[in-house]
Amino acid sequence: MTYENLDAHLVNELLDDGRASLRSLAEELDVSVTTVSNHLSDLEDGGVIEGYTPIVDYDEVGYDVTAVIQLKVEGGALPDITDQFRDHKQMISVYEVTGDYDVVAIGKFTDTDDMNDLIKELLSDADIKESNTSVVLNAPAENEQFELDVDEE
Repeated sequence: MTYENLDAHLVNELLDDGRASLRSLAEELDVSVTTVSNHLSDLEDGGVIEGYTPIVDYDEVGYDVTAVIQLKVEGGALPDITDQFRDHKQMISVYEVTGDYDVVAIGKFTDTDDMNDLIKELLSDADIKESNTSVVLNAPAENEQFELDVDEE
């Protein structure tokens, strides 16, 4: 393989197997282990790869209720509200968004009582003007990542 598109190929290989060894990556990409190591370090240093983590099936460990929480927030309080939601361990995603709401957060809960307690606690902030919570019934796709496009010339 030429070094053109090597980073994209390396990322795609890691998406397929995040635990792959440098040696196996080098063999798959037909480059040296040193080349893989250097490119991997560059990708990590550049923030393209932010870490290596297991994919947890929260349903299997008892967090089988997923809630989508939408919030309208008093303008100046947005950073504080997003920080508060981000810092809560059961919030797996927090987004500042455009549209009718200012924040969309996704949380995982053990049951509806756990969800209700946390939502009441988080929504007690006076800067939250309105909220809408939806319980996910089915998740056909969740935490999906996609391979990077590679120009094959």
